[in-house]
Order: sequence, then C-alpha cells, then structure tokens
Amino acid sequence: MILPISLLAGGLAAGALCLSALGGAPMLVALPVHQYVNVHKFLVTRFDPFMPICLLVALLADATIAVLAPGDLVRALAVTGALLYAGVITVSLTKNVPINRWIAALDPADLPADWHSVDPRARWRSWNMVRTCLAVTALVAGVSMVGVLL
Repeated sequence: MILPISLLAGGLAAGALCLSALGGAPMLVALPVHQYVNVHKFLVTRFDPFMPICLLVALLADATIAVLAPGDLVRALAVTGALLYAGVITVSLTKNVPINRWIAALDPADLPADWHSVDPRARWRSWNMVRTCLAVTALVAGVSMVGVLL
C-alpha cells in the first residue's frame, strides 16, 4: 500500500522537475535579465511547498518500503530510491534554494553592476538538471519495484 504513495509523490516531483528542465530553465536563460528576475520569482513561489512535500513523501515511503520489503531486490530498489530522493533534496537545499533566495531578494530595477559575472542562470540550470536526473532515476527504481512484485 505504500508503493503507490511513493510512485505518486515521486512521479509528481520527477514530472515537475522535467517540466522545469525541459521548458522553464531554457526559457529563463533566454529571457532578458530584468524579465528573468521577475519570472524566476513567480515560478519559484509556485513550486514551494509542492516540491519539498512530494520529495519528502517519496523519500519516506521508499524508506518505509526498504524496512518492510518482502525481498532483497525490492529492499535494494527502495533503498536506492530513498537515497536518490535524499540526493534531490540535498542538491535543492545546497544549490538551487540558495540561488532562489538570492534572486528573491533582488530588485529587477536595481541589479548588481557585475550581473554578467554573478548571473546564476547557468549554475541553476545545471543543478536543476542534476536533481531532475536523480528524481527520474528514483522513479525508475520505484517502477522497477512494481515489476519485481508482480
């Protein structure tokens, strides 16, 4: 009964991150700087607290499955999924969230004079791709548990 919760939460998180990686990040990189700051602020507020809740639920569900797993392969897949979701959360908290907070504090009409050297878009996009790959791989581990259990 816990596996569907893991798959739902993990699927929502992976889907949102894929949307961000495939559409949001490329759009943000292409925007003029003054528009970028406003659009980034708008988008980020739409993903909180949705993404943290989904990731935490998926991690806890997979950790629970790992403890209660009926076999070694399911246990290994659940542990893998939980570790991957922990990786997504770690990258988010240490890389993307600090950039989000910095941008949230910016005034688009008064950007730093050295913007070209501090522009975080490439770094944010790269770390977003890392967490997207981790989340999708965790979801694959979850789907694989279904295959093993059938």
